[in-house]
Amino acid sequence: MANYSVLFLCTGNSARSIMGEAIMNRKGAPHFMAYSAGSRASGIVRPEAIHQIEKAGLSASTLRSKSWDEFSTPDSPPLHFVFTVCDNAANELCPVWPGQPITAHWGIPDPAAVKGTPEEIERAFSKAFAALDRRISLFLCLPLASLDSFALQREVDNIGMQ
Repeated sequence: MANYSVLFLCTGNSARSIMGEAIMNRKGAPHFMAYSAGSRASGIVRPEAIHQIEKAGLSASTLRSKSWDEFSTPDSPPLHFVFTVCDNAANELCPVWPGQPITAHWGIPDPAAVKGTPEEIERAFSKAFAALDRRISLFLCLPLASLDSFALQREVDNIGMQ
């Protein structure tokens, strides 16, 4: 059973937060269980995000776009960490998360906003995936059990600046 639950938030829950969920569930297993959600979930997962996930050898079979309301109810999984990965979600008034998790903003440029050739769009999704992969890898190196909540908050915030 996972020791920590992580929620990745974005506005639409169609790309960045979905990729974060997939990466964390692979790299963080078995100690982390990741989820993703959006403040105004689009209801679809971008095919370009699915492509990046599958290209990295990760499973996309259970990924879906969903509202953050699913994680703010009394029967929701207790959250230990909540990471916003887009600037819009970072500036929104978030629900009160059960368990008062550590929160941080890990802003990643929105690949879904890129207009251009298929190659330029592919490159934007690839860059977003790589940035998330790097930050999650750094996060997983933290000695979570030995840090107090203030030190842990500082370290998690610093990863967002990477």
